[in-house]
Amino acid sequence: MSGFFSTGLDQKERPTDPRADRRNRRPQRRQLFCPAHPEQPIEGNGKKYYLHLLTPEQLRERGMGHRKAQLVIEAYPVLVLSDEWLEELFCPHCGTSRWCHITRHNRVEHTVCWAPRDLWQLVAHVDPLQPNPTVSEYTRRSARRPSLKRADGQRFFDEA
Repeated sequence: MSGFFSTGLDQKERPTDPRADRRNRRPQRRQLFCPAHPEQPIEGNGKKYYLHLLTPEQLRERGMGHRKAQLVIEAYPVLVLSDEWLEELFCPHCGTSRWCHITRHNRVEHTVCWAPRDLWQLVAHVDPLQPNPTVSEYTRRSARRPSLKRADGQRFFDEA
């Protein structure tokens, strides 16, 4: 019987659970795994620092041809990579937060590796060696204060 609601599928071709196709359409979260413990998923909800490329050599390192790299840099003097960034991630197995270099392959699959210090040179407006300029000197000293005292409350070094 071909009724108004017929889909043209036989009873055998229809999914057994009518909600199965609805579940598959739901967006999946990105899957990030710790480089030291590949079975351990890691969490990252911090700010993403996207990489900026300024020279054709940097594009050629990422697999682009010589001529095409020159044309892209001439058209866009600063090329922001939307599929590579630095992000601070927390691994429950390690118990620490570390900066990671993340490369996105598609919406769900990513490659995660520890970020080398020289990669920060490709990030605009961030210098990891300089403290945050919006934090006052008093706050910075107060944050270091617990590390300056021993467990018994005495200072490690006497100030004269």
